[in-house]
Amino acid sequence: SMAAKAGCIGLTGTNARPSVAPTWGTEGMFGTNPFTLGVPTDEPFDFNFDCATSTIQNGKIEFYERSGKPTPAGLVVTKDGDTMTDSGEILRQMRAGNCALLPLGGLGEETGGYKGYGFAMFVEFLSSILQDGAYGKDLDGKDAEGNIRPYQLGHFFIAIDTNHFMGEEIARKKAGDILRSMRASKKAPGEERIYNAGEKE
Repeated sequence: SMAAKAGCIGLTGTNARPSVAPTWGTEGMFGTNPFTLGVPTDEPFDFNFDCATSTIQNGKIEFYERSGKPTPAGLVVTKDGDTMTDSGEILRQMRAGNCALLPLGGLGEETGGYKGYGFAMFVEFLSSILQDGAYGKDLDGKDAEGNIRPYQLGHFFIAIDTNHFMGEEIARKKAGDILRSMRASKKAPGEERIYNAGEKE
């Protein structure tokens, strides 16, 4: 949001403790690795999109548990490749390393799980290789003897100055036009509104 307010396109991300399995895997090897984008617009709000690269995050499963609800099927995989829905059991098994979250797109290639896996790896790369930072299992919060240690997460921040291209005013207008065209598109039956990222917030 700071980049967008300054007329720049912003890209940020962070790696996280290993809880997500790669496509065709069942072991948590990388984090939810959120990826955030900000684009300046001429709207009352800028386009701000903050999204984990996994289908679900631990916090949502904790919410389901507190609400007494199951976690929807297909978001968590066991070491045997099965799905889990008991929210409390998922949290216990996650801590024990017996299940993992799935990347955006889900299990396998048919539903596009490789897409979330690829985005997660992009975040992992930019959060670790540029500064020789920790990644994957090194972010599990434990040392070689199993003692608790701080999470050494990595982050990256990129800002693209629109004034080095067509200029901030043109960039903001074009981005606003794109958002307005999305909101003006045909809505699903019974739906009154299409939103853009950052608008509800």
